[in-house]
Parts: sequence; C-alpha cells; structure tokens
Amino acid sequence: MLIHEVLVVGGGLAGLMAALTATEKSDVAILSKIYPTRSHSGAAQGGFNAVLGEDDSISAHIFDTVKGSDYLGDQDAIEVLCSEGPELIRELERMGVLWSRNPEGGLAQRSLGGAGFPRACFAADLSGHVVLHTLFEKVLERGIKIYPEWHLLELLVEEGQIAGALVYDLARAKLEIIRCKVLILATGGYGRAFAKTTNAYANTGDGMAIAYRAGALLSDMEFVQFHPTTLFGTNILISEAARGEGGYLRNKDGERFMARYAPQKMELAPRDLVSRAIFKEIKEGRGIEGKYVHLDLTHLGEELLEQRLPQVKDLAARYAGIDAAWTPIPIEPAQHYSMGGIRTDVWGMTSIPGLLAAGEVANVSVHGANRLGGNSLLETVVFGRRAGQRAAKLAGKERWISLSKAAVSRYLDPWNSLLAGQAQGKQDDSPFKIRQEATLLMTRQVGVFRDGPELEDAVNSLAEMKERYRRLTPPAGEQPYNYALIHYLELGYLLDLCELIARGALRRTESRGAHFRLDYPERDDRNWLCHTIARRGEKGPEFSDGPVSVTLYIPQERGY
Repeated sequence: MLIHEVLVVGGGLAGLMAALTATEKSDVAILSKIYPTRSHSGAAQGGFNAVLGEDDSISAHIFDTVKGSDYLGDQDAIEVLCSEGPELIRELERMGVLWSRNPEGGLAQRSLGGAGFPRACFAADLSGHVVLHTLFEKVLERGIKIYPEWHLLELLVEEGQIAGALVYDLARAKLEIIRCKVLILATGGYGRAFAKTTNAYANTGDGMAIAYRAGALLSDMEFVQFHPTTLFGTNILISEAARGEGGYLRNKDGERFMARYAPQKMELAPRDLVSRAIFKEIKEGRGIEGKYVHLDLTHLGEELLEQRLPQVKDLAARYAGIDAAWTPIPIEPAQHYSMGGIRTDVWGMTSIPGLLAAGEVANVSVHGANRLGGNSLLETVVFGRRAGQRAAKLAGKERWISLSKAAVSRYLDPWNSLLAGQAQGKQDDSPFKIRQEATLLMTRQVGVFRDGPELEDAVNSLAEMKERYRRLTPPAGEQPYNYALIHYLELGYLLDLCELIARGALRRTESRGAHFRLDYPERDDRNWLCHTIARRGEKGPEFSDGPVSVTLYIPQERGY
C-alpha cells in the first residue's frame, strides 16, 4: 500500500498545476495513464485568454465568456477565471514559458472566436505543448513522485469521503492501493466517445465515469463542442489560431460564407455557430465534393505562416499533402471538447468530500453551453491552481479516513477476479465492434444537429450496447502491458458517458450553444436556464435541474 497526502490523477496542464501548487504544503504524487508529456494538453494550439491590452478589460472578458456560454455559464466562476488570468500568464512566464512577442517586445495576443479583443497569449501555435513541458520541468525540479502508465480503477470512498484509490500498474500487471487524504481528478475529456474527434486515443473519460460510479454528481453532459476546422478525413485539429491570424472559410464557389451566419464576427464567431454553418453549407450543396469546405490561408503569406502557424502548416503538409501557403486546407467539424463534467465549486470541490476535480474533467461551469477558444487552457491553470490550494489546505487539517481489511478486500476481490480470469476465447461480439458502433452512433445521431426521434433511437441503441458489454468475457489481465484489458475497461467508461450525453440531450427540449435540436430550434430560458445534474441511480442515471449563477449579465439574445 502506497501513501500520499494528495494524489493527483492526470498529468496534463490542470494536473501538473494542481500538483505544483499543492506540493508547497503537502506530500503530493501524480498518477497518469500515459506519460505526462504525452498528455492531450500538449495538442492545444491557439492560446490562453487573459486581459493584458490597454483597451481590453476584465469585464469585457467576463461578458464575452457569459455570452459565448449562451448564458448557461456560472457568472461567479467566470469572474474568477477572467480575474485571475493575467496574473497566471505572468506567473507562467516567470516559470519559463516562452510566449510569442509583439514588435514592441511585449506579449503578443491574437483574436479567437467570440472574443471582443485580441486576448489570447500564445507560443506560436504550440501553446499547450510549450506550457505543458514547462510545468513538467518544474514537477521534476520539485521531485514530485510520478506514477506513469498507472490506471485509476476505482475511488475508495469510506465514511462518505475519499480514503484513497485502487489503481493498476500496467507494466507490472499489478493492483495497488494508494491511500490519500485528498484526490484531485484532472483526467481530461471523453472525445473518443465520437468517431470523428480531435482528441487523443487516451481521452476516454475515465475520471468522469469512475467519479460517477462512486456517486459524484455530473453536470451538463449534453453540451459537447465540435471544432469547426479539423483536417477532412483524419480530423486532426487545425487551430482556431489560423482564423485568428486572418484565415478565411470558403465554400465550393470560393465564397466567404460566414457572412450569411455571423456578419460581424465572420470566421471568428463562436465555435458552435461556425460548426453549424459549415454543416449547413455542405448539406445545402455548397460543400466541396459534397463533403468539406476550405480554410484559406494563402493570402497570409509564407512568412506569417512560418512565424505564427508553423504547426498548422506542418500538419497540412504531413497529413493532407498540401502547402497551406499556396493551397486551401480541406476541413470539416469534429468533436473537440466536453463542456460537461464532474460538478465542482470554484475551488474544485465535488459532491464527495475529499474529491476535487479540475480541467476538462470538471464542470465549474465557466463554459456553459459553449466554450470560447482560449478559455479552456486558461481554465486548466486557474482552476488547477485553485484545486491544488484547496487540496493542500484540506490535507493539512483532515484526518486519515480508516480503511479496514474488510474494506480493502471489498475493493480488491472483484478486480482480482477480473484480472485472474480466463483468456478470451472466440466470441461473437468484441469490445472493438461495440466501440465502433457506439462512436459512429454518437457522431451521426448525437452530433452537431440533433432531434427527438434520433436521440430516442440512440438512447435505446446504447442500452443494448451496454447489455452486450456486460456479456463480454473480460480479457485476462495477468500479463504486463495488456492493452486488451485497458480497451475493455475504457469501453465501459465510454458507454456510461455516451448514455449520459444522449439522455441529457433528449431531455433538454431547446437549443442552446453547442446543443442544437432541429425539433426545438429556439433557446428556452423559462424552462431550461438551468444546469442538468446527473447522478447514478440503482436503475441508471437520474437527472435533475441545478441553478445557474447570474450575477452581472441578464440573459439576452445572442448575436454575432
């Protein structure tokens, strides 16, 4: 049995920031299913929103975020996000982050979708990568213990609060119990619930699903963001920075079609609007080959692309075989981000005492129904730091929760039985087959456009898939690096989350932000200005409504 006062699960930006903050006053360890520098945070390109310009203001950032959220974001949490942003950008610079500079030598800032000012601080188009590696260097300097390729299996909840975690060391094929006073989940999103996604293969929503199974409340799972510009076919992200630097979206006629949908903001309208516009262009016959549209950067010049968008240029060359300085990039929308997650307060506290969450796995909620570009990276460091501060405080005053031998056996025995199971024989069904069907279903029927009959069919189909999953023979887990076992477990997490997304989308009979119902195309503040709260019941998920914090800005029509 291993012992740490604070255990951080997840090695991305939120997890590293939480660990660095908490370790100032506590014994901290990081557990990660992959090596931290492979975290999906490293794929983030665009930038970190923060008010640094003379003409910009905290109130403007708050309003842009509230409006972008389609008024479902909690305004008290949004005030925290925007107010603490500038300080954190400077703190990251002091840590060694090499932000891109403007000609005067100050921090350069670019416009991202839905922002009223150039607000995103960036490191070319490698922003997440640069900050991730800087934070990881600090973790190594501090000597924080890291358990890489260790998988969280279950939260140990005794006397109603966290007592530790049951984990699996993939290299040794061995179960371990890690005792802790406080556990911070920073495990990211669930993008692999969709067939078309920008997310890494590791993004299977493990932390969200495991917390849900342990009794934590989840919130707003029906709100799923689709990024407008991903490479057609591969769905590799083409950063919003490309539009922030002046890129155009064009249909088969060469027309900048966003003039029809967001005449003021054009290509820099929020992501939900741009994604729907692209789908509509394609559906109405104005797509190229009937499948995609173009992101045109050719007018920007090769020098600007090399300086500001080197990764975009490289990705287009590697995976589409084109030079973006001379040829438009074929793009289509794909799943990108999960607005929903484990419900927390502004300090990361969940409904389970001793369990905190930060980053994409959490729902604070600063993004509401739609996230603005540049706010998610800011969220990771603002609320990662806050979770670390609160964890250190709790670890200093909370007692160790007792964990009896009987309790240890209660947690270990089912997993020992699974790991010692017989090797899989020939089966008619397989995790791969079920996962392929589920992700295609989510993309087609719970995607950018939704309607009642398709959502009902999706809910019923997912219930059948969950039953098929229960009938599978789990792969034996005694051999090291048994990825068949990991894929089996990840499918279970994804199916739990797919059910919550589909049921929440069916339940919410309105259109708001990224959730667009063809049969209910209008926003309905009278009935649906509320969070969707989900808890695990004996017969499946149980839903209720939760209040939205409205402090400064009364909901109004959202136009761009």
